[in-house]
Amino acid sequence: MSNHYNSTYLNPVFANFPEIETERLLLRELMPEDAPAIYRLFSDPLVTRYYDLVSYTNMQQAEELIDFFDESFELERAIRWGIERKEDGEIMGTCGYVWLRTHRGEIGYDLHSSFWRQGYMSEALDAILDFGFTEFGLNRIEAQTMLDNVASMELLRSLGFVEEGILRQLEYFKDAFHDMRLFSLLRQDYYADS
Repeated sequence: MSNHYNSTYLNPVFANFPEIETERLLLRELMPEDAPAIYRLFSDPLVTRYYDLVSYTNMQQAEELIDFFDESFELERAIRWGIERKEDGEIMGTCGYVWLRTHRGEIGYDLHSSFWRQGYMSEALDAILDFGFTEFGLNRIEAQTMLDNVASMELLRSLGFVEEGILRQLEYFKDAFHDMRLFSLLRQDYYADS
């Protein structure tokens, strides 16, 4: 577990890293020993194709990313879960809130290409959406995709996200500016069929 140095928390969720269990998955804190799995994930060029980082070339990059996720949680800026498959304990990817504001947050997610199209990410995201609306008290959850990331757009739409438009040259990575497609999901829409 993280050694949290705060004695008071703006949100009690940050007092201890929360675990979320679904039918096939355990969403949990990433630990230093998960570095090989994170390296395998982010050294996969299929995963980093639409990502704001280049494919990893050494284990230290994975270790630094885990440290960054931990620090972001400590500072109550973000939360990133490792996606562990319960049947074998393998870390397949990550998902979480890349930033949080009062009543609003943005999600990010990634999954090793060998696990694509098996429903794992839909299962994980549905769990963190519910967590965001209930535990963080969010009213609006956003997600952004690159314009040609069709699989990610299909995933968001299947979860009830609505496309709001294109944010022109919003991000700069891999030596270029990138337009991003903005999606959102409102609490009232997420729970409409409940």
